[in-house]
Order: sequence, then C-alpha cells, then structure tokens
Amino acid sequence: MKYKHLFALLSALPAFAAYSATSDVAASASKIESKVIEWRHHFHEHPELSNREFETSKYIANYLRSLNMDVQTGVAKTGVVAILDSGNPGPTVGLRADMDGLPVLETSELPWKSKARGEFNGKEVPVSHACGHDTHMAMLMGAATILSEMRSQLKGKVKFIFQPAEEGAPEGETGGAEVMVKEGVMKDVDVVFGLHINARTNVGTVKYRHGGIMAAVDPFKVVIHGKQAHGAYPWLSVDPVVTSAQVIMGLQTLVSRELELTDNAAVVTIGSIHGGVRSNIIPDKVELVGTIRTLNEKAREHIYKSLPRKVNAIAESMGASAEVILPLDYSYPITFNEPSLMDKMLPTLEATAGKDNVINTNAITGAEDFSFFQKEVPGLYLFVGGKPLDTPMDQAPAHHTPEFYVDDSGMNLGVELLSNLTIDYMNMHSK
Repeated sequence: MKYKHLFALLSALPAFAAYSATSDVAASASKIESKVIEWRHHFHEHPELSNREFETSKYIANYLRSLNMDVQTGVAKTGVVAILDSGNPGPTVGLRADMDGLPVLETSELPWKSKARGEFNGKEVPVSHACGHDTHMAMLMGAATILSEMRSQLKGKVKFIFQPAEEGAPEGETGGAEVMVKEGVMKDVDVVFGLHINARTNVGTVKYRHGGIMAAVDPFKVVIHGKQAHGAYPWLSVDPVVTSAQVIMGLQTLVSRELELTDNAAVVTIGSIHGGVRSNIIPDKVELVGTIRTLNEKAREHIYKSLPRKVNAIAESMGASAEVILPLDYSYPITFNEPSLMDKMLPTLEATAGKDNVINTNAITGAEDFSFFQKEVPGLYLFVGGKPLDTPMDQAPAHHTPEFYVDDSGMNLGVELLSNLTIDYMNMHSK
C-alpha cells in the first residue's frame, strides 16, 4: 500500500488533545450559520443531475475565488477544486463534498423546494437533492470561509474538492471520484475528510467507525441463453426462465452458505429480470441485473470468484449456457476509515460535538465513491445528524425518497468538524 509509511507514523504518534482553536471555530461557525443556510437553500432549489452540475459549479467557483483561492473548474467534467495555501509548511488536507441531485420528485412544502426538471438517460425527470448533497456543499463552503479567515494560523494547504456525479454518471459517461483521481486531484494530498448528512441521525451528533463504514458496490449482469419454443411444448425448449429462477435462488447461497457471516457481512441482490414477450412463448434468453455489496476485501474477492462458477454450473445443469458480466458498468471500493487515523482524530470529534454526541456506528451496505479517494491516501468518512430532535425515528424519511428532509440546524456541526479536523491534522503533522 502506497501510504503504509504514513500509517506507521500515525501509529507512533501519541494521542492528540484537540487544538485550542476549537472554540474559535465554533464562534466563527455560529457567525456564518445564516449564510450556510442561504447557500443550502439555493442549492436545494436549483439541483442538477450527475455530470450536469454546470450552474452549481459556477456558483461555488465564484464564491471560492472571492476567498482569494486558486480555483480550478471543469475537473471530471463539472467538478471544482480550490487550494488554500497558508504559506506555512505542513501537510495538504483534502476536504470533499458531492454536488449532484437525483431524479426524484420532491413532495415537501418547503418555500425553497425544488421544482427543477432535467434529462436522465434520455427521459425528462424531476430533480431534487434527495440525499443531502445540498447540505454537503454548503457545509464545505462554510469550512472554506472559516479556514480562509484563519489562513495565517494554518500549517500547510487545504484542497477543497467539490465532486460531481457521486450518484453515478449517466449511461455512456464516466464521472465522479474515480475520474477525479485519474485526473490527479489527489496528487500531493496527505489525508482526506468527508461527511454525509443523515436523515435518521439526530441533529448535533456524529457517527464514526473504524475500518469499513460503507460497502463496496459491484453491479453485475447475467444472461441465460436457452432454446425458444411454444409455451405449450416446454420439452422442446431449453427454458431460460426456469433456469434464471434456479440461478436467483442459488446466488442467495453465496452469502448464507459460503461466507463466514460474523466477519463478512454481504448482500447479493437481483433487481431486474427481463425475458420474453408473450405468455405462450418460452424465450431464448433472460437477462438478470443485480448488485453485490461487501464490507471487506476477502468477501468481495470470494464472491467475484464464486458467482460466475455458480451461475455457469446451474445453467449447465439445465442444458443452458450463461454469460456473466462482473462488474457491469461501475464499481466502488469499500469506504474504509483507516483505524489508526480514526484513533488520532477521535479526540477532535469529541471536542467538537461533545463526547456524548459521538457515536460508534455499525457499517451500512450503502456505497460511496469517496472510497476512491481513500484508496489513494488515508481518509475518514463520517455521518452528521440531520434529523430534528422532535421527529420520531420511525417518522424520519429515508434518503432517495420524495419525502427526504434534513434540518438546516444539522449543518453547523458539519462546518465545525471539517474545520477542526483540518486544523488538528495540520498541527499533528507539521514540523
């Protein structure tokens, strides 16, 4: 691993007491909170889909230039990267926010609700920030404001990364963190921090985890080839529909019977089945599309080997043949919080949010392309609460739904965390 020497350095460092600027950051965050909310409302009302964040990136770039930063646009098509150079020696800290909305119709009655429309894979669709990326951009702009005001006190550089297409590029396109890495965004970066607001976590709290916090995602496609026949004479066919049913059930044993579940939580889901055009015609092929979610590399490697073996064996037993495409189009690594780095930065979380508001959480099987940044340098990914305290948990809407909602008040903690993680890391690693 290319940054193994840095892990060793982190392990050798003593536990770090939070930097005394924490209270200064809190005061600054309170002072600009209304501006952060204004930014969030703007982004929320004017969402744009993946790789189409043209006006969003202009808005962000113009503001960052007003802070006297070196700003680069058009990164990974619509991304924005800005450098804050303190002029003092020290590490370069990367801070990331994603920018894209989703093809979801917002049903809220907010005065700043989205009424936007866009085009997704050739179809006109509603667009909304149904996952909270509007808050991510606003929080990072808030941190940029605070850190630029403290420029002379910093030790090193900050790279602000506003990333497009986290939700996945449109068909036929590439995008997101993987493309940013290929274009050199992580060059000279020593560490990277990212946050995700969470609609089912209380405002004022932050969740963390050592190791894998979000799963790797690997979409796949299986095509079962059989022999077409009249539905009245199935013995003249090689039935790909029945074969597909056997394959679907067989794939469920990859997790339940082949992985040691106490250490290797994983999910294999078939989400799409296509085959045939009439009730009385057995088709010549059936296509299955699914997703694999894994939380460690051992489980991921096992499923990559075992899935084609199982599919082909079942198909052969039915007299059919199979074609397996894995991964299908995109593939995200595990979002992995390097344990020694998590240990070193945990005091910062506790000093910022209060020890009782810092929660060690379970991993989730959702995925994040922030993981591509973590493959290049050590990084931490955290969840910040966006659920109002007076909303019961069972009434909090889920992400990627028309009812999705997070409260403006949750952003203040995110602004402080991004700022304090930067300052504390710089002070730990400056000469």
